[in-house]
Amino acid sequence: MTQAHLGKSIAQLSVLIQSGSLDPVALVEESLDAIRTHKDQAIFTRLLETRAKEEAIASSRRLREGRSRGLLDGIPVAWKDLFAIAGLPTTAGSIVLANAAAAQEDADVVKALKAAGMIAVGRVNMSEFAFSGLGLNPHYGTPLNPLASDMARIPGGSSSGSAVAVASGLVPVSIGTDTGGSVRIPSAFNGLVGYKASRGRYSMAGVFPLATSLDSLGPLCRSVQDAVWVDAAMRGRAAPDVIRVDPAGLSIVVPTNIVMDDVEHGVAQAFEAALARLSAAGVKVRHAAFPAFDGLFQVMADHGPLATAEAFVLHHRRLAGPEAQRMDRRVVARTRLGEKITLVDYLAILGARERLIKDAAGMLGPNELIAYPTVAHVAPALAPLEADDELFVKVNFKTLRNTLIGNFLDWCGVSMPCGTGEAGMPAGLLLSAPQGRDESLLAVAMALEDIVAG
Repeated sequence: MTQAHLGKSIAQLSVLIQSGSLDPVALVEESLDAIRTHKDQAIFTRLLETRAKEEAIASSRRLREGRSRGLLDGIPVAWKDLFAIAGLPTTAGSIVLANAAAAQEDADVVKALKAAGMIAVGRVNMSEFAFSGLGLNPHYGTPLNPLASDMARIPGGSSSGSAVAVASGLVPVSIGTDTGGSVRIPSAFNGLVGYKASRGRYSMAGVFPLATSLDSLGPLCRSVQDAVWVDAAMRGRAAPDVIRVDPAGLSIVVPTNIVMDDVEHGVAQAFEAALARLSAAGVKVRHAAFPAFDGLFQVMADHGPLATAEAFVLHHRRLAGPEAQRMDRRVVARTRLGEKITLVDYLAILGARERLIKDAAGMLGPNELIAYPTVAHVAPALAPLEADDELFVKVNFKTLRNTLIGNFLDWCGVSMPCGTGEAGMPAGLLLSAPQGRDESLLAVAMALEDIVAG
């Protein structure tokens, strides 16, 4: 079967589908065939062949009859393995949930994209229970970064399969979750656009949680335009309400503390080159220290991480029973650290968080956004991380460091490719905005995307 349409963006495929030159049935069959025959069988945990074909046939019929549901009708989408799919257990990258009760209905966002005409082709792999930024999974295998040419490199997590599915051209978009960077990190590592929406922007009904104070959702895709369309559909909108803006006159601030510490030379070079291009295009770029960054890491040192506290509450019974023996030992070890976080600590974290959110917002001018490297390094080698748990912990923290700031401060963010670093691997520029400023963030990201990419 031809695989001529693999690797295309939503926008490219939509033109072909809406014009009648590409039938959704043919596109879905092409996608399913490519997934089945792909050399990396750790990307998808489950194909939804029957459902996908039924949805494609319905889409094809609508288009022939002039009843298109819009730009996303007939577009394949993959779902991270923690979104409820009717008739299936939600396994969240873990074998301990393999025999859980089947979901009675789709998650709300799955329903929303189906209503927009999108076609669910399968579920994709992830770090177990979404609790790692690296993407390793001992149960279903670790999807390999498809852009690595020198050695097996990690995909990033926890939305590992989401990123690799899109970067490999198997689907144009996959929906992930982001609690500490799980959409933005794998997007940066795989040369994709990853949009972490403001927490609460979408319904979380039917989404397996990690830390409810931090959990958010978003698409991993090939362009900001694609993300804008998917965002609208996930909120039940028939069309986006993002207004295009002119790069000239936009303003971004680059933090001078924490986020540039120990950044790999190649990543720093790619980021600085992107800033130079932005300045040349008329974007105002200023540098400033954000005391809130130091403050939030001090809160973590004093009281423990918020994500760990809430993950322990979610999993403490599981950790105390036989299921713990069947879980990823690294996930077990990290989650058990939450046992040391007292109620006093937890309330102190929440109080400090409110204060730091206000402090960080006070550092920004009107309509000003924040920019810094998504991750301080390119995707590292897989083998050393599988062999050395101490190294795993160290690299996991460094990988999450820059992105978790946005989760703690309740920001929305878009990671965009900004060049390459070591071994020719992708580097990402993370553009962030305060909670609820998603339309402004997406508008600016759309305006700056081509400049950032070079």
